[in-house]
Amino acid sequence: MSKERIITNGIKNVLHQSLVKTPTQVPSSSPGKISLIPSRLPPLPTVRDLVRIYRVRARRSLSQNFLLNKNTNEKIVNSAGIRNGDHVLEIGPGPGSITRQILERGPQQLFVLEKDRRFLPMLEMLASAAYPDQMKIIVGDVMDYTFDNLFPGHLKKEWHEESPDIRIIGNLPFNVSTPLIIKWLRMMSNHSGFYEMGRIPLTLTFQREVAERMVAQVMDYQRSRLSIMCQHLCHVKIRFTIKGKSFVPTPKVDAAVVKFIPLIEPKINLPFNVVEKFVRHLFIYRNKQIHKCLRTLFPKDMHDLNEELFIKSGIERDLRPTMLSIDEIGSLCHVYHEFCTENRGLFEFNYQTRKKLAISQFSDQQQQQQQQQQADTWINED
Repeated sequence: MSKERIITNGIKNVLHQSLVKTPTQVPSSSPGKISLIPSRLPPLPTVRDLVRIYRVRARRSLSQNFLLNKNTNEKIVNSAGIRNGDHVLEIGPGPGSITRQILERGPQQLFVLEKDRRFLPMLEMLASAAYPDQMKIIVGDVMDYTFDNLFPGHLKKEWHEESPDIRIIGNLPFNVSTPLIIKWLRMMSNHSGFYEMGRIPLTLTFQREVAERMVAQVMDYQRSRLSIMCQHLCHVKIRFTIKGKSFVPTPKVDAAVVKFIPLIEPKINLPFNVVEKFVRHLFIYRNKQIHKCLRTLFPKDMHDLNEELFIKSGIERDLRPTMLSIDEIGSLCHVYHEFCTENRGLFEFNYQTRKKLAISQFSDQQQQQQQQQQADTWINED
């Protein structure tokens, strides 16, 4: 994490010495264990007052909307299941509304990642009010980080075991939420980044419409590639919705809190890039029959493979994309992967630029351009 700056000590000499807290012993039922749950944080200005004092206004360019309602923030933290002694990563804390509720739960360690430096004084004040070294501030863009080696190694659990004592939470700006969850789903599939530590649950806020796509089932008009990518890797559930009027400034849309719990085994047991490309083409024409959608996977001189795809998988070719279950999509995807293994360069084929499959392998530069194009399409999810 060479790009990051971590602030560990917070503001100096802000609090009187009498307000500095030390850990207290929990009841005798857990002898020797230290509780990090404070009876209350030391007296601090409210988040609303801090926003006024520091004259911080939400920036439209960063898609910022402050969630200042204490009850709503407490509900988000409860949904994340944060307990005393957990290790927590909060994305986009802003002025620290959710951060305060997390500290009230007594985490062993709390990392907050914030891109906007205007919020540093407010976050540093919270860091000073917490136990020594309990809260650390990372300054940077979440899209630049994989968080390798952020959490201590002793927390690591095998993928088939229960989740480690790590929680990730965030009130995400709407403009970054979809690309970010796709990035994290890729890490989840590869067991890379912080997913080297095990099946860490995520509790994140999204625009309500995006959240509904994530959980949409068969025959739901909201069902999309985002539905498949989330559901084949996670148990995904909308915990509750948040009215737009709860935010400052008030957006034109409502939000929803979504919890993701990684599955032990993905429902489509193939590399992430293969599943992502296949599903993207499957939903390219949402209202057309799937044989017309999947034709874009093959060059003109190999369209016979499109027909063979349905014969080998046993799936009817005249269905619509929203009619397919994940198991049926998995059957089609496995056959496509088999075709890619047998035909060099087929996976790299891009129907928008090539009519026929090149004999030689595609260059690394062409592959990188395709990956960038794939990433861009997630920003404007259908």
